[in-house]
Amino acid sequence: MILEDKLKACQRSKRSLTQHLSRMEENTLAIIDQYKEKLNLVASHEQRLEDEHARVSAPQMEREARERVIEPLHGEVVKWKDRFALTLNGSQELPRLLARAKAMADVYPSPKEVHGLLDYCQHMVELMSHIIRSC
Repeated sequence: MILEDKLKACQRSKRSLTQHLSRMEENTLAIIDQYKEKLNLVASHEQRLEDEHARVSAPQMEREARERVIEPLHGEVVKWKDRFALTLNGSQELPRLLARAKAMADVYPSPKEVHGLLDYCQHMVELMSHIIRSC
């Protein structure tokens, strides 16, 4: 009889421990699920912040690139355009010299290459004039 009582007490204790363990597992899983949910919320918040940062920083990066690259290049273009304008419009020396050289090449026997070079120079003068007019 004593052994039977002890056996029943052990079985009750085992049942009680099993139930307690089951409740602890459920609670632990619930806690893990809560942390997973919090982790997902934090991840989505982080993604929103990254998207917002990219949206805000894109114009700033473009402005910085413009300041570093585009504006100095524009300054160079303006400088060279002014030099071309001075060469072509200011003195008219280059077109005049080219016209004289072409006239001489037509009067005196000149190799084909000289005519080709003069035509190329004429093309470049016309191109510079076009660039100046279009800017």
